[in-house]
Amino acid sequence: MQIVLDPASQVPPYEQIRAQIAESARSGAAPVGMRLPTVRRLAEELGLAVNTVAKAYRELESAGVVETRGRHGTVVAASGDSSRRAAARAAAEYARLVRGLGVPPQEARAVVEAALRDAYGEG
Repeated sequence: MQIVLDPASQVPPYEQIRAQIAESARSGAAPVGMRLPTVRRLAEELGLAVNTVAKAYRELESAGVVETRGRHGTVVAASGDSSRRAAARAAAEYARLVRGLGVPPQEARAVVEAALRDAYGEG
């Protein structure tokens, strides 16, 4: 798995790293148990601060995409789909909330699309 940063992107480097590793885990390109480079080594390879890579790894670990095994390093977790389950739970909660508020479905979708554009730096 190779991580490539786009220096011209509006997306912060840590998010580019997080997204690429998450997608590799989701697609199977990075199989369960695959060991990731150490934070320090990946930071060196990408020319970034160690804290930038560490932030990406922390977010991946929080989402259940990777797990840290102490001296054995950081590996792709078996529960990589937990991020999808968490997203589905959040979406269901949002749908219940906006329905309860009387927001029409088209307006609720527009709100989500705007939030996604903002979150992904597309807006």
